[in-house]
Amino acid sequence: MASANGEYVKVYLYMLRHRNEPVELSAIADALNHTEADVRRALAYWQRMGVLEETEEGSRQASRETAAARQPRTPAAAKAEESRSRRGSSSLPEAPQAMEQPQARKNYGKADLERLQADGEFSQLLYVAGQYMGRLLKPQDADMLAYLYDSLHMSSDVIEYVIEYCVQNRHNSIRYMEKVALSWHEKGIDTVAKAKAWTEHFNQDAFAVMKAFGINDRRPGNTEWDVIEKWYKTWGFSRQMVVEACNRTMEAIHKPSFQYADRILEEWHKNSLRTVEDVAGADGKRKKQAPRDQEPRKKGGNQFRNFEERQIDYDAMVMEQWQ
Repeated sequence: MASANGEYVKVYLYMLRHRNEPVELSAIADALNHTEADVRRALAYWQRMGVLEETEEGSRQASRETAAARQPRTPAAAKAEESRSRRGSSSLPEAPQAMEQPQARKNYGKADLERLQADGEFSQLLYVAGQYMGRLLKPQDADMLAYLYDSLHMSSDVIEYVIEYCVQNRHNSIRYMEKVALSWHEKGIDTVAKAKAWTEHFNQDAFAVMKAFGINDRRPGNTEWDVIEKWYKTWGFSRQMVVEACNRTMEAIHKPSFQYADRILEEWHKNSLRTVEDVAGADGKRKKQAPRDQEPRKKGGNQFRNFEERQIDYDAMVMEQWQ
């Protein structure tokens, strides 16, 4: 599987998830945003590899590699599936309801993992995770997946999408995946549809940063993703504000710098500047203050000025950037 085309792998994983259901070619194409011709090629490839077999009714099912994943579901798994079915797959609401805070992390021992692996759905989750990550899972990997699935009751589909999303963005660390999963859980993102809506919006936010910096030939690096996430999620800035900070960075030092833009946004965050109008107002006050700052100081004892608000010294930031 490691040598297979990435789009073929997506078709295969889709077939795994729906292995006990009749699958229509058009449904696969719609779900994966492929053409039906692309799906046919992928299915033909997996048939040639002996991974998929076609039934008498004409539907294809996963064979050999997924035999272990076809075990009957435990009552607990069936109950969890029924619960997920009732929740449905509605699109991301404007204000998703936050889940309860995650309970204290449980460490899953060998006996716990053996119990969970009797659940066909969890067994499949382990297999799919290994395929996405391109390696055998380590004990800590299985422990993290067990925590999300068994303790937080996240659906296997959402956990699989967490892994897919992280790997596609070159985040292969299991700890990073756990961080993303916990963040989604806290935001009430409990279906793949909601997760896709959320990631699409965030990817557009990240693209806006790269475009403002004039970086068109690559995706953000790991540390850059973290900084972008801080701007949007931790500090809660709008795309307009973040792009404004990036534009000011380019105007000031004539090159892209996440560090410089981060300094600007940090000052805006500290001064509670939430809109471009707020920033324009602060700029106006700073310009009015500048002539007074340049007046000769009177001779005499120690004197100092108290400013009503903290001003951003852009000139000093430029000097620091070039040192």
